Amino acid sequence: MRRTSFLIAGVAVLSLALAPGLAFARAGASSSGAGASMGSRGSQTFSIPTPTNTAPSAAPLQRSMTPQPAPSYGTPGMAPSPAYGAPRSSFMSGLMGGLIGAGIGGLLFGSGLFGGVSGVGGFLGLLLQVFLLVVLARFLFRRFFRGAAPAFAGPSLLSRLGAPGSAPGGAMPGGGGSGPVLQAVRILPADFQAFEQLLQAIQAAWSNHDLGTLRAIATPEMASYFAEQLAEQTSRGVRNTVSAVKLEQGDLSEAWAEQGREYATVAMRFSMIDVTVDGSGRVVDGDPVRRTQATEIWTFLRAPGGRWVLSAIQQTR
Repeated sequence: MRRTSFLIAGVAVLSLALAPGLAFARAGASSSGAGASMGSRGSQTFSIPTPTNTAPSAAPLQRSMTPQPAPSYGTPGMAPSPAYGAPRSSFMSGLMGGLIGAGIGGLLFGSGLFGGVSGVGGFLGLLLQVFLLVVLARFLFRRFFRGAAPAFAGPSLLSRLGAPGSAPGGAMPGGGGSGPVLQAVRILPADFQAFEQLLQAIQAAWSNHDLGTLRAIATPEMASYFAEQLAEQTSRGVRNTVSAVKLEQGDLSEAWAEQGREYATVAMRFSMIDVTVDGSGRVVDGDPVRRTQATEIWTFLRAPGGRWVLSAIQQTR
């Protein structure tokens, strides 16, 4: 009986491990079943898109061919670099400095290492003087050097570039002045129509395993991710199809131009028929008559005056 129980349990675990489950839900879903965040957004690849009503929060990109920049001093969430000195107590530093100075003075004037602070009253007087000097030094430092913070210390102004209601125009340096120059881009109604058409076209090409079309309407990076996921479907003998895609709601998060390219990040909530079948046509996941919904943040890019292509997909938190 014990051997039979172990055998049944093993078969159940193996069946769960090999079952398709939600592993291939729509274009951009990861093989683990959860939505994947992948692609590139130019110099903003590792920044979180501006929140919108459709997507109040976005997950960071998990897969990207864009090299991640090294942490810089002053970057939010990063500890100060040892090269710049760790935070320390100004009072204790001043106190130790005063005591050492008094000792050196005693040596120079022949009264011994601590001769300059002999007696309890003299020592307390020295402490009081050092305290006053430290307070004065801190006041002068804050008065004349306040605001000389590192370039990355404050919130990024880019988060408002291209946000709904913003006006196009002025150039703005990215990355604290060391990165490419970012410029706001106005997104027109025709652009929003193009985004909706791309949403539908990408899901259709995904369902048809049409890599040629995916390469034509997505960046080479995104096409490579799609090809990898479609190959996994073929290997496991299943096929995911997404049909009747309808955009329910969409908001512009950001739109900017840099280095001869224009970017637009858009939050989209859409509904669809999402079904996964095996080699015999049996439905193994999804409902062929019931619509499901998803909310994702898609980033598109184009050359100025050119057509938009998909550059990244991010999930909501």
